[in-house]
Amino acid sequence: MNFIRIAGAVLAAAMLVACDEERKPDVTAEAPPPAQVLTAGDADIVKVDKPQQFPLVAATQIDEPGTLNVTGVVNPDVSRNIPVISLASGRVIEVNARLGDVVKKGQLLMRVQSDVISGAFAEHRTAVADERLASSQLDRAKLLFEKGAMAQKDFEIAQDADAKAKIAVENAAERIRMLGADVNHPTSVIDINSPAAGVITEQNVANSGGVKTLDNSPNLFTISDLSNVWIVCDVYETDLSHVKVGEHADIRLNAYPEMVFKGVVSDIGPTLDPTARTAKVRLEVHNPGMMRIGMFVSATFHGLTHETRAVVPAEAVLHLHDRDWVYMPEGKGSFRRVEVQAGPTIANNMQEIVAGVLPGDKVVSKALVLQNTADQ
Repeated sequence: MNFIRIAGAVLAAAMLVACDEERKPDVTAEAPPPAQVLTAGDADIVKVDKPQQFPLVAATQIDEPGTLNVTGVVNPDVSRNIPVISLASGRVIEVNARLGDVVKKGQLLMRVQSDVISGAFAEHRTAVADERLASSQLDRAKLLFEKGAMAQKDFEIAQDADAKAKIAVENAAERIRMLGADVNHPTSVIDINSPAAGVITEQNVANSGGVKTLDNSPNLFTISDLSNVWIVCDVYETDLSHVKVGEHADIRLNAYPEMVFKGVVSDIGPTLDPTARTAKVRLEVHNPGMMRIGMFVSATFHGLTHETRAVVPAEAVLHLHDRDWVYMPEGKGSFRRVEVQAGPTIANNMQEIVAGVLPGDKVVSKALVLQNTADQ
């Protein structure tokens, strides 16, 4: 009986354990399925179902003289810069021109009231009075000498005094002319006129301002003749062998890219920028009127060694993220996107490829259509 009770107890305990196991949730059944890791392919490869919808075209070639493209800035021709100065110090009472004005030769720019010019006129009047006195004394001395009432020595002294008086008058008159005034029109105000025709590119005066002497004082104005200007370009050290004095270059203004001007290399700087490793190359070019100081330009030098470049339809080049790409067949309905360096567009809507594609390589004729298909 004891054995039967023990066996019954064991059986009951086993049944209770089995019931508890049935009531426990199946953790494995409720857990999410394990994550599936997918390996992404090459982002530059596009696979399509019907590759025949994207026809290919073979790149042709073009032979042309090599070119060198550099950037530059419009500068005035320093040999055509004319400073406007005043030899008489004083106070500005009138300004008739300002920065940026186009002026003619002889045009009134400003007026200065000066005690220097007043002093010059006073010296001239004194010299004239002394000259008159010396002339009268010489006339009397001559009369006395002819009558034997004066020694020859005294007569020669009178002649010397008269000559010196005349020289003093001439010097005083010359000083007035140097200061910019008219001997025959005494005044304390001096007119500053333009010494040449051109554009005022610098101004350092204002109404009621002071005009100093030449010592350590800036120009009142600077007038620049902008009919011819300088284009100063930065050329890398490795490209200097392609630039020679006397050669021509095509100039394009960033403001007017459709217009092309001809410039001549007049100087190649003797020193290099130690940081950028560039030299200053100066081009002289005629200014038809729209070139302004400080404008950015691009200069193209021709006549270098001949180069062979690939040419593809312009539609075969994809412009994306400030870079240029083409699609080339990869096989089995796949195309690879290849970065290229695009050159200028030429006739018949064709575009030169500087690097990335060789003549004979096949590319997708319409890269944008393939790109849009891949994005979808």
